Amino acid sequence: MTNNNHKYLSVRVILKNTKLCRELFRKLKFLFSIKNSLHSSAKFTRIDGVLYHNSTRQFCLVLATITIFFSCSSGPQVNRGVIAEKGMVVSARAEASRIGTEILKKGGNAFDAMMATELALAVAYPYAGNIGGGGFMVYRKSNGDIGALDYREKAPLAATRDMYLDNDGNIIPKKSTVGAHAVGIPGTIAGIFEAHKKLGSLSIQEIFEPVIELAKKGVVVTQKQERRIKAFQKSFLAANKDSILLTKNWKENDTIKYSALAHTLERISKNGRDEFYKGETAKKIVEFIQENGGIITLEDLGKYKAKWRGPIAFQYDDLKIISMPPPSSGGICLAQIMNGIEPYNLHEFGHNSVKAIQVIVEAERRAYADRSFYLGDPDFVNIPVDTLISKNYKKRRMDNFSFEKPTLSKDLQHGNIEMFESNETTHYSIVDQFGNAVSVTTTLNSGYGSKLYSNELGFFFNNEMDDFSSKPGVPNVYGLVGTKANEIAPEKRMLSSMTPTIVEKDGKLYMVVGTPGGSTIITSVLQTILNVHEFQMGMQEAVNQPRFHHQWLPDVVRIEPNRFDEETKKQLEKIGYKLYERNSSVIGKVDAILVLEDGRYEGGADPRGNDTAVGF
Repeated sequence: MTNNNHKYLSVRVILKNTKLCRELFRKLKFLFSIKNSLHSSAKFTRIDGVLYHNSTRQFCLVLATITIFFSCSSGPQVNRGVIAEKGMVVSARAEASRIGTEILKKGGNAFDAMMATELALAVAYPYAGNIGGGGFMVYRKSNGDIGALDYREKAPLAATRDMYLDNDGNIIPKKSTVGAHAVGIPGTIAGIFEAHKKLGSLSIQEIFEPVIELAKKGVVVTQKQERRIKAFQKSFLAANKDSILLTKNWKENDTIKYSALAHTLERISKNGRDEFYKGETAKKIVEFIQENGGIITLEDLGKYKAKWRGPIAFQYDDLKIISMPPPSSGGICLAQIMNGIEPYNLHEFGHNSVKAIQVIVEAERRAYADRSFYLGDPDFVNIPVDTLISKNYKKRRMDNFSFEKPTLSKDLQHGNIEMFESNETTHYSIVDQFGNAVSVTTTLNSGYGSKLYSNELGFFFNNEMDDFSSKPGVPNVYGLVGTKANEIAPEKRMLSSMTPTIVEKDGKLYMVVGTPGGSTIITSVLQTILNVHEFQMGMQEAVNQPRFHHQWLPDVVRIEPNRFDEETKKQLEKIGYKLYERNSSVIGKVDAILVLEDGRYEGGADPRGNDTAVGF
């Protein structure tokens, strides 16, 4: 459309997340690039999902017969996420994001906020937030220094390779998943204190104070939480000798007060890290676990330490990806997948197009095949990291890929292992006013972990022992079948898919990304990064997109239900891909932050959960 004096041409395209609009967006940009070559002052801008262009009279003459107003309306318009000037926290619950942000406002840095957010999730989101589990952190300081902290759980000293097998060598049902025998040595408290010791600034008491207050005041039950609690109540009663706090008939908008947890946190705040591993709390933990049939001892707790590790770092186009090393499989698998797809022009293929899905699926298939065979705790297993993440290695792995037909997973090396993992993890991303960034994923493994809850201490214990290979070749409760690399051994850390990730662009902080989702964590992080980098989405728009997943075996492409184009699905099936679509299926709950061109932060909080971005 032109204004009255015909001096300018303006084209407005309302992008509403359809394939047609994206194609129009690309073609319009190309069209105006012709004008740019004629007049360098031409402007082409995209603001909040809207594309604007102003050009001079000369160019209007070229387009005199063209008046364009496109509105693609197959679905609601995607709005930009929460914008912040100075700092931001994105997590699974609003209470945790607010507490983390308040710590930043008090002058704390990202590592102070990490401790506060992690503890607040233990209160507000006991489904996966915890002090009875463990996790991983990747960080980037404002000066560009990077690092990774491993506070994954460990097997107790009394653990044995065959501890979950009967006399005939068969797996004892539920022994590795429910109750005290499933519990690994918790690492969360050691992890947050280790991060604070090295990088924090505020006092421990100042960080703990708002979390303790939250536990005493209570947390309002959401609709999703009400459904979740009800779904697990039979399991709570089966795992515990007595009724517990969450076996009550909680309804949406009720307030749950976590008084016992508040008292535990008060002791830790006063006495420090060793309260949990050597003090009164440690003694209560061991007594409780052993009364319920577990094998953790005071020696186990006393020997536990979080461990600093060098992150996995690699290039993809002009991005530097910084992610978690083993015993997380996330960084290596992410590197392998991105190396596999880098030679292909995903942008030209189009977002969630047949060709784009094919390339990503085939790269995922090969990465997950390697994951099952090579990866485990690096303190126990030699892992060929440099080879696995090299571009030449992945190029060789993709040599037999063809757009004409799928590569059958049974034809790839190490083809006996099915990969499923618990989805019940949680992630949070933080950027502070100083330019530091942390990406943290933490878990109890299953929802509410082992379901074992101490009424005296006020928290659930993990069931991470099930992430080991209880018996090579036999799947665990999630279908995960492992090899010798991930067999049980005393003080060994179990393999994980958690993928906390930070992305740089042109040497500067660009994205902070992560998600829960078990084996789908890696692919959810991947697609979020690609949505921003390859398909020019904002962070909230990138997080909202439908996702797909392939993990080598079973040989199916898992897709979120009712969110993919029917014609695309038909074409994939015609080529030979088996699609798995289930009404209850959710692939990831990404919490991420994007640094905008003007230096502000955009939060992407996943609408699949109660996730919330809070900034200032």
